[in-house]
Amino acid sequence: MTRLASVLEQLGLAEDDVELHGRDRAKLPLAAFEGRPRDGRLVLVSAMNPTKWGEGKTTTTIGLGDGLRRLGLRTTIALRDPSLGPTLGTKGGGTGGGLAHLVPRHEIDLGFTGDSQAVGSAHNLLACLADNTLHHAAATLGARGRVVLRRVTEHHDRTLRHITLETSGQRIETGFDVVAASEVMAILCLARDLADLEQRLASMLVGFTRGGEAVYARDIGASSAMTVLLRHVVKPNLVRSAEGTPVLLHGGPFANIAHGTNSILATRAGLALSEVVVTEAGFGFDLGGEKFLDLVCPVGDFTPAVVVLVVSVRALKAHAGPGDAQAQGATAIRSGLANLDAHLDAVALYGLPVVVAINRFAGDSDEEIDIVVRHGKDRGVTAVACTCFRDGGPGALALARAVSLHLSGPSPETRSLQQGLRDPEERIREVAQRVYGAATVELTERAQEDLALVRRLGHQGLPVCIAKTPRSLSDDPSLLGRPRGFSLRVREVRIAAGAGFLVPLAGSILTLPGLPACPRALALRLGPGGKVTGLD
Repeated sequence: MTRLASVLEQLGLAEDDVELHGRDRAKLPLAAFEGRPRDGRLVLVSAMNPTKWGEGKTTTTIGLGDGLRRLGLRTTIALRDPSLGPTLGTKGGGTGGGLAHLVPRHEIDLGFTGDSQAVGSAHNLLACLADNTLHHAAATLGARGRVVLRRVTEHHDRTLRHITLETSGQRIETGFDVVAASEVMAILCLARDLADLEQRLASMLVGFTRGGEAVYARDIGASSAMTVLLRHVVKPNLVRSAEGTPVLLHGGPFANIAHGTNSILATRAGLALSEVVVTEAGFGFDLGGEKFLDLVCPVGDFTPAVVVLVVSVRALKAHAGPGDAQAQGATAIRSGLANLDAHLDAVALYGLPVVVAINRFAGDSDEEIDIVVRHGKDRGVTAVACTCFRDGGPGALALARAVSLHLSGPSPETRSLQQGLRDPEERIREVAQRVYGAATVELTERAQEDLALVRRLGHQGLPVCIAKTPRSLSDDPSLLGRPRGFSLRVREVRIAAGAGFLVPLAGSILTLPGLPACPRALALRLGPGGKVTGLD
């Protein structure tokens, strides 16, 4: 018997409906849910701006899913597949914590079904074929043009950010991005089916001819081979929580440099196979939440019934401003609530109801929790303490009850901030000023040249997916709380025509992070019986 038997039963599926990968994980063929009505209600979990350790958004998402299931609602959790870079770098595993985690936990953290590796392979195949085209054209026709597509790697290797290649007598300045920032990863998570996947891959911009004409993946015949490499990756992965709630795990774009949520296919599968789907968007609402509502929902044709904002006493104290936040106690929390208010105001722009989940850490006092609860009441918002790390699903029951109040009745009518705006500069300014709170937007000379190219190639109608620091509402990680009067500095704009958006890079954000002084990889050990330690 597979360990997924109960999960399959909850979803109304048989073992023949899935492709088993051992006893505890499976691939979900698209035929298992395509054509079914998507009647489920969607819950979006986001957060305030986190500290570098994270505030337990994934843990809360899993706990909430377990809690809703305990209330008798057929619930599915939809999450991103953890990236190997953060797992072996700063954050460790990305499968929840305490009693609210996924199974098989460490297998998921360390590569799982190989989806991310296949995405990297497909991306680098395109780069290889583009360079090969340039090489053979140069040998017979002279210099044909230039390749602008960068390569990708799983690991946070800062030495690969900028490299120089010598090929066909040409000197090429290029570099690597992390796989989570790959346009192929974004395409995987935004594709509606295999045909849409291949069409989007074909639309990837790879370079320019000597005469300045754009060259896309379709022009060098690369998209079919890329689709072959991704033919199994497109199927969502099925696992379970420690309490047995079905979990669809698929795709892994970061929200600070990409759009930050699991695949549309996984969310659609959950909506077709269950009553409630709980999904998350990376980092704070200023990044993941905005992108989910402005980029993902229009393509996926779904809308959240409610937004859950995860906060922690630790993060509120950190956003209090300069000084020893831990020593400031209640005063620090009250000061840090300005950051929460900014995100509550941003959610209101979209016309969605919101519940605040206070992820309670072991050292948090009743007084500290009560400050946040009372602040929520003052704002007309329910704020609920959640102890799912310590208690699992029972620790999220109060949160689940508050969320369930928004799961009946008609779906809310949401607004898109970017829809209807005609120019990418307008879209950047709209998000920067209304969501981040920026006073102005500064475009460098490089960014202005990039936008001129966008317009020349006819891509000015694409929405923007702004890449910036997750630590602050601004593009400066040192500006905590709710900064005002700042200018968002956009240094360049990349075209992701296949994904269907533009990527303005703001501040000093990196598309290939580096490792910390003591990477988590150094603690990784393989113990007796093959047990992995060092990820918790």
